[in-house]
Amino acid sequence: MNELLQNLIKLQSLEFEESTKKTAAPAIAELRAKIPPQILGHYERLVARGKKGLAAVRDQVCTACHMRVPIGVITTLMRNDDIQLCDSCGRYLYLSEATAPVVPEMTTKTVRAKKPRKAKGTLQLV
Repeated sequence: MNELLQNLIKLQSLEFEESTKKTAAPAIAELRAKIPPQILGHYERLVARGKKGLAAVRDQVCTACHMRVPIGVITTLMRNDDIQLCDSCGRYLYLSEATAPVVPEMTTKTVRAKKPRKAKGTLQLV
């Protein structure tokens, strides 16, 4: 799946660059041949409406519609198991390079046992 997303990202970058659009026609045709027709059809429907077909996920948020992406979708993207669509805008999602799995560091603290305190105002048996 990673190769498929990489091809989609390259295709989108070539199609939305106006300066190299005429010279990149062979590369665009080659990339389109590598992408399955169902995925390419969904991508083209978005492009036909003037939208980009892919959106990066940064900080668990789709960068196209700015809606929070469920953690299950993010973990699927991290494992490269399947391609995912944004539930809100319908774009194909990918993890940006800036997004890396952040694992909080575990710090070990020495915890001292507290001495039991005598309650005030209570009688103690001797």
